[in-house]
Amino acid sequence: MSARDEILTVAQVLDELGGVSRRTFYRWREIGKAPEGFKLPNGELRIYRSEFTAWLQSLREAA
Repeated sequence: MSARDEILTVAQVLDELGGVSRRTFYRWREIGKAPEGFKLPNGELRIYRSEFTAWLQSLREAA
C-alpha cells in the first residue's frame, strides 16, 4: 500500500466486479475469499485499491 493508495467503497468494488451482489461480496468476506479491507468507526467497509488489485491478480493466477 502506498501513501497515495486509493480507498474504495464496497459499492465501487462491486461496480468494478461487474454485477456481483453486495450479499455475495459479504459472503466471500465471511469465508475469507474477498480482498482485505478495514472498517471505519461508523462500521462501513473500505478496501485499498492495491489490495483489490492484488486479490484480482491472485484469482487470475488461480484460474
